Amino acid sequence: MTSHEEKMKKVAIIIVCYNGLKYLPKLLGSIFTFQPETVQQEIIVIDNASMDNSVPWLKQNYPALKIFGQSKNLGFAQGNNLGLKYAITNDFDYAMLLNQDTIIEDGYLDKLVAKAESNPAMAAVQPKILLYPLTDLINSVGNVIHYLGFGYTFGHKSANRESRIKNHEINYCSGAACLLKLAVLKKVGLFDEKLFMYHEDLDLGWRFLLAGYQNVIELSAVVYHQYEFSRSIKKYYFLERNRLIVIFQNYKLLTLLLILPALILMEIGLFIFSFFNGWWPKKLKVYLYFLNPQNWLKIIKTRSQIQQSRKKGDRAVVAKFSGLILHQEISNQLMEKIANPLFNAYWQVVKKLIVW
Repeated sequence: MTSHEEKMKKVAIIIVCYNGLKYLPKLLGSIFTFQPETVQQEIIVIDNASMDNSVPWLKQNYPALKIFGQSKNLGFAQGNNLGLKYAITNDFDYAMLLNQDTIIEDGYLDKLVAKAESNPAMAAVQPKILLYPLTDLINSVGNVIHYLGFGYTFGHKSANRESRIKNHEINYCSGAACLLKLAVLKKVGLFDEKLFMYHEDLDLGWRFLLAGYQNVIELSAVVYHQYEFSRSIKKYYFLERNRLIVIFQNYKLLTLLLILPALILMEIGLFIFSFFNGWWPKKLKVYLYFLNPQNWLKIIKTRSQIQQSRKKGDRAVVAKFSGLILHQEISNQLMEKIANPLFNAYWQVVKKLIVW
């Protein structure tokens, strides 16, 4: 091995797979076609008990891959944590998370690592994520945290124009494609496994901010995403439950008290909305989760760890949180004409009161 190779950063490519056989040929085909030039990579697949012959296909077509086959579906958070623990134990410098339904572009990993290396304060770097097969449209140029815990992709379905993005610091990186600095993860912690799926990337990005680190986007690095909104909305229970868990854990108590009126009003509105759209049993299931004292013990334990280790106050962290929900598939007149103006006005006032 040459001295140049010895200095190369080691990146673990982590792919959590669940019945993803229809996606894997494109993803792995792109990874092996476009090899990085400036870093070393190892591909790790965590298979969450797929029933579509993903593992036999992987072993037959890519025998060199590191495959962790599971006997049950561990979810996104715990599945990725398995890969992250392997990467940390084996002295990797970075972990690159890729959804099974992504496709990479040539040079993406070299560019992401170069960006991360340029500043020690950067904890996570996201590529520009474009839709596939509609590759002239954006899926995400950074993700946004709404102050009531909602997370959404900025620029979704808008035209791919780089000039619109002026600030490379973002609220959080999409878990669909994200480079993580393992030295920072050792300090901040891995994904919160009780979240199972959804909002775990938002939570981790928020915790990076609390610890004084940055989440950034590198627009020259490109990954494509075969995104289907219908797959996400079916997980309404996890989306809503996890949104509340994350805000209960990450905000200071005084901030929670300030946003409480808006939170209650939003919950009333969401329950009415869920009733008319047939999701109300899942919304009720969310409330039942919070009526269980055992669940609160877990939340309080995690909250205590986060609050004790944080380096930044809420004022600095929430300054760029949004009062608007934009670029969403479920946008409607009620959202645009009533909910967004009302909740945004409340946030603009409350944000100024957060001095801690």
